[in-house]
Amino acid sequence: LPGRSASTPMWEANLAGLMEERPVYTVDLLGEPGMSRQTAPIRTQEDQAKWLNQVIVGLGLDRVHLVGVSIGGWTAMNLVRFYPEPIASVSLLDPVFVFAPIRLKMILASIPATVPGVPKPIREKMLSYISGGAEADESVPVAKLIETGMRNFKIKLPAPDQFKKEDLAKINRPVLALIAENSTMHDAQKAVATGKKYVKNIQIESWPGASHAINGEFPEEVNRRILAFVNDIEAEGVND
Repeated sequence: LPGRSASTPMWEANLAGLMEERPVYTVDLLGEPGMSRQTAPIRTQEDQAKWLNQVIVGLGLDRVHLVGVSIGGWTAMNLVRFYPEPIASVSLLDPVFVFAPIRLKMILASIPATVPGVPKPIREKMLSYISGGAEADESVPVAKLIETGMRNFKIKLPAPDQFKKEDLAKINRPVLALIAENSTMHDAQKAVATGKKYVKNIQIESWPGASHAINGEFPEEVNRRILAFVNDIEAEGVND
């Protein structure tokens, strides 16, 4: 599950490695730029979970390991909140609105990107800020993809709600969370502490040197960690 204003191509650095060991389905989020086609309004958090559950049912999958980055991580946890039955595990890559709130500085920095007519260099500068200062112009395909989505696609979705401690305590599936130490989105230390305190079955780690673009910065390391987590669960047959 990709991040905001992104789609399947943002997983380019990860897909080949993951597919060597597991079947992989990538889902462009409804209400976001991508190949998915929305045919009905999405008004609530349960609506957000319902469509993704329908995708899983439609694919004939009865046991899935979810992987989500950024808002895709929130989407994965939101699905577990409402439709946990087919979920074997959840792997989260610097998820937003899950373990810690978005920083005020990040909220303010993102406002210009949502205003029509804002020059492209400003959007690129914001993307660079999110990615820890990395280049985010047209020479970087994923950055170009996201900038194009921000510029041409109007998102009409309910604002994601911040998971409360009570919500986290109810999560009854194994969770792996890789938190970017240098994330501009939230306080990484607070996120790790919250996850450890409230989620029953969690492996949560702060990744040194990683920004919010963790999956592209450390693709091989991220893949190995996810696959080890998933393989351990399959070996144990864990699924409440």
